Amino acid sequence: MILKGAEAARYLRRPDPGRAGLLIFGADPMHVALKRQDAVTALIGPQGESEMRLTRIPGADLRRDGARLADTMKERGFFPGPRVVLVEEATDGLAPQIESALAEWQPDDAVLVVTAGMLTGKSALKTLFDKHRAAVSIGLYDDPPSAEEIADTLARAGLTRLAPDAAPALEGLARELDPGDFRQTLDRIALYKWQDTEPLTAGEVVLLVPASAETELDDLILAVGDRNPERACLLLHRLEAQGTTAVAVCIAALRHFRALHIAATDPGGIATGMIKARVFGPRRDAMQRQAGAWGARALESALATLVDCDLTLRSASRAPAMAVLERALIRVAMTKR
Repeated sequence: MILKGAEAARYLRRPDPGRAGLLIFGADPMHVALKRQDAVTALIGPQGESEMRLTRIPGADLRRDGARLADTMKERGFFPGPRVVLVEEATDGLAPQIESALAEWQPDDAVLVVTAGMLTGKSALKTLFDKHRAAVSIGLYDDPPSAEEIADTLARAGLTRLAPDAAPALEGLARELDPGDFRQTLDRIALYKWQDTEPLTAGEVVLLVPASAETELDDLILAVGDRNPERACLLLHRLEAQGTTAVAVCIAALRHFRALHIAATDPGGIATGMIKARVFGPRRDAMQRQAGAWGARALESALATLVDCDLTLRSASRAPAMAVLERALIRVAMTKR
């Protein structure tokens, strides 16, 4: 049986112990691992693994001993309670062994949970679970999480007291981060709010999200465009410590100011120019404001400074690259209209 969307998300949170097997597959190993963990915990409880009610069988071992899977599913443990047999990183080559084990399954046997990478529609493993009456097949794709999934993840992290502006901030965060990073970020926020009785705000979410090098690079370029050399230098030093090269920063700055110039000189106005420069997303409003504040001639002067800097960085010059770049960015940030 195939499950998709909200129905699949609900099943992964509360799998049916009366079904023989569950296949979870997808291109993102972390996403698959997190959903597999949720499903297994729901089936055997938080103490199931410590009570030896979870048996892991590597796919390579199963290839060498095909009968092992069916025998393991019928074993009885020392501790009472439901049991799970987990086969990770399965491939189509294991479909015959898994099919044989599912055919012999009885209601008192362990539930079989299988994980795999991305499977095609013609995959033998996927076809087996799709058509089996007592098994479930769930594919995990790159679709953004639904509101229900986000709410469930928040509840698991203990974040139930939210200010009105916090929910949109968290939903946006869930769509930007990988599932594993999102869950780790929520755990960090929950730890921060552990003894705080006040609702979580959007400002706290922003403060607690770890800034990536890409995010800080965007912030640096925006600081230069806002004519804020002090903040630009601070962010440049952070990026240098993270290993970002001067050439990469210079290219990003050139791309930013070329887009501003296109917008500032467009006959249809700045808003139309932003579309032609292919500027979308949350940075669009800030760049639109900068294009109006700079004007075409000041932007041409800034571009000339950045082009000279780029040529120097790519030449045989022995001047320190970051020092050359820092000087150029300060000159750009101090350009008058």
